[in-house]
Amino acid sequence: MNILFKAYCRIYQAVFRIVVPLLPWRKPELIEGENSLLKLPVFIKSKGIKKVLIVTDKGISSLGLVEPLKEGLEKEGIAYAFYDKTVPNPTIDNIEEAAALYRENGCEAIIAFGGGSPMDCAKGVGARIARPDKPIPKMKGVLKVLRKLPPLFAIPTTAGTGSEATLAAVITNSETHEKYPINDVVLIPRYAVLDPVLTKGLPKHITSTTGMDALTHAVEAYIGRSNTRETEDMAKKAVKLIFDNLKEAYDNGSNLEARRNMQFAAYYAGVAFTRAYVGYVHAVAHTLGGMYNVPHGLANAVILPVVLEAFGESAHKRLAELADVAGITSEGETDEQKANKFIAAIKEMNAYMQIPTAIKGIKDEDLPILAKRAFKEANPLYPVPRLMGLDEITKIFKAVQE
Repeated sequence: MNILFKAYCRIYQAVFRIVVPLLPWRKPELIEGENSLLKLPVFIKSKGIKKVLIVTDKGISSLGLVEPLKEGLEKEGIAYAFYDKTVPNPTIDNIEEAAALYRENGCEAIIAFGGGSPMDCAKGVGARIARPDKPIPKMKGVLKVLRKLPPLFAIPTTAGTGSEATLAAVITNSETHEKYPINDVVLIPRYAVLDPVLTKGLPKHITSTTGMDALTHAVEAYIGRSNTRETEDMAKKAVKLIFDNLKEAYDNGSNLEARRNMQFAAYYAGVAFTRAYVGYVHAVAHTLGGMYNVPHGLANAVILPVVLEAFGESAHKRLAELADVAGITSEGETDEQKANKFIAAIKEMNAYMQIPTAIKGIKDEDLPILAKRAFKEANPLYPVPRLMGLDEITKIFKAVQE
């Protein structure tokens, strides 16, 4: 990356840091605790809402997790339309289909039920309802929605994305295989239900990869250059909870305390990165998700230690602080030693949970376009510790290529 473009990126980020506090930030109103899902229909009725759209996916639908919500809505006399065709890495087509269902049924609010994919789809639906004349590709980037969305209720069934707290919706164009974020404060859900019971039956491989997704959010937010005291605090809380609870949630999925702690870890990490942003791990992961449909949590887990090593000295101090938070350091160690311990601990956690060290299917001939898309997503927006050019980003792809 040439020196002029580096200067442009840092100036852009500095201006953004000045502007960001002026935006109408909010956090979702939380309904939390064991079986808190059952409280939601009464709460929705109290808001005067009579018709809702539920956005989920086939996996969640087949498990019957949505049935208690449906029954509760029916009991309270609240009509609902049901969309369960969301795919992993949700597409523009998903959003348009669900938005049409919203309009056809005269819905007044949206319920996102599931992991990051239904959350992103539901946010996209809200954006299309708010901006009926603006297609999704025109909302790519930052602050391109700028209209009040219908009330959005987020019900996470994984402990990973933190989408219930974030301003981001990540969408895939199924024609070009490009995956990109829409970032706007209006996309932050108004309400979130954190019910650990919903995560109790998660398969081990989803518990592991979504947990590492949450860790990636916290780490990338913390080591970046756009932190506030709150984002630092939220990231540290998330890292501590993940190091203390992820292995237990993986080993003993019925441990509701570990499940609850992981839900809050994901939420705290979401609060952190929605203000402090992410970095090259996400830029590379999004690109792999769009091109090859690689699950986002898996991609983040594999890429995270590679990128942290690539940052080198520029990230040592901040990673050392996170190593202290995680409780894996000893007195007298240098920042470099602590940082290396933290990266090693990430690798060890991945290995413990049988997460691979590489990703299958990355083709050599795709590397130029993969690198360009990741570069374009990251720069100039992401306030990373050290800016990387196309060659370095290409090396990251090669490092995780099986």
